[in-house]
Amino acid sequence: MSLITLGINHKTAPLDLRERLAFTPQNLPEALASLKKLDQIEEASILSTCNRTELYCVTTTGNDQPIIQWFSQFHGLDENIIKKHLYIYPHEETIRHAMEVASGLDSMVLGEPQIAGQMKDAYAVASEHGTIGQLLGKLYQRAFAVSKQVRTDTDIGSSPVSVAFAAVSLAKQIFGELEKTSVLLVGAGDTIELTARHLHSQGVRNIIIANRSIERAQKLAEEFQGEAISLQHISEHLHRCDIVISSTASPLPIIGKGTVERALKQRRHQPIFMVDLAVPRDVEPEVNELDDVYLYSVDDLQSVIEENMENRQQAAEQAREIIDIQVIHFLDWQKSLGAVDIIAQIRQHTQDISSEVLKKAKKQLAAGQDAEQVLNFLANTLTNKFLHQPSTQLRQASQEDRDDILNVAKDLFLNNDAGQHPDQQAGQHTGNNKTDEKS
Repeated sequence: MSLITLGINHKTAPLDLRERLAFTPQNLPEALASLKKLDQIEEASILSTCNRTELYCVTTTGNDQPIIQWFSQFHGLDENIIKKHLYIYPHEETIRHAMEVASGLDSMVLGEPQIAGQMKDAYAVASEHGTIGQLLGKLYQRAFAVSKQVRTDTDIGSSPVSVAFAAVSLAKQIFGELEKTSVLLVGAGDTIELTARHLHSQGVRNIIIANRSIERAQKLAEEFQGEAISLQHISEHLHRCDIVISSTASPLPIIGKGTVERALKQRRHQPIFMVDLAVPRDVEPEVNELDDVYLYSVDDLQSVIEENMENRQQAAEQAREIIDIQVIHFLDWQKSLGAVDIIAQIRQHTQDISSEVLKKAKKQLAAGQDAEQVLNFLANTLTNKFLHQPSTQLRQASQEDRDDILNVAKDLFLNNDAGQHPDQQAGQHTGNNKTDEKS
């Protein structure tokens, strides 16, 4: 059995192709069932986001061509078009890739945390529909654990790398906790929506959204239990706000120096923190001349973002070192699976012998034979039966100068830990089935 990953992402395919190759929540169950029906596929899962679509499979052959054909046919696209943008990872590279994806190392925004949740959703859907087994299940669990370790042991997620996140992080540095602050967001585009999400995640509940289209402002405000106003009414509400973040496409400033002066008087000069993310600017530069106003432009934030991106790059190197170790651990775990079946067969074989000899011993006792003689018979017979085949093979190995087999036999039968009963040692290595299943 081997792992294989096929996929496209923001680095290999344009948006229009990513859209055409995406899976929806509605067609994902059908896709999983169809993919699992391929002869060589033992396990399958599908990760589909706005930036990537990836198929994680366990195959009996390692042949990727049937999966590529299925991928193209399911979406009704020419296979040759897809191949130009497709990446394919074999077994070990799949393990590494899954861990990098879960840790945000392969994301458009380095270190972003959302992808781990999206992977958990992909795992949950595949599990629900019975297309994940031992190998893929273990891969996902290890990837989630690595993602958590990377975020705990490195600074990859601690530095903002988007203007929206940088603005909110800067506000948090100034105000400490944001739960009791009131915020005015000017605009209703993607940047303001992302800013609102960051603020809401920080506990902000008093959000006013001002926009040229009041309908758009209302739609966004409803999502965050906020209040919607038109741009013309900003001056009436500005004094209520501790934080102002603006990002519109207006060619002229929306908030002037005089409006801010009046708001400060009404606030009795309690400070206002303002971030102007717009180009051209939404806030008159002269506002920066006022006391009790902290005004930042997009350029001010950009230097923070660039510095933080460097910090994330350094953290990413630390994350890859963690992943290198975890890939080795995963491969070691997979290799150990080969011993599980052999151990089970050996235990069943010895159990069969024990049952047969014990049955004979019980008959002897029932016939009135001396108990000590029966115990001697039991011990000697078990020893002879257990060691007959190994002894035969070891004699043959000795005749053929197979020192490797002889040395393995010494390790298996003679090198028990000092002071430890062989039964205890056997229990540690072979009998702890619950531990084996969890590892």
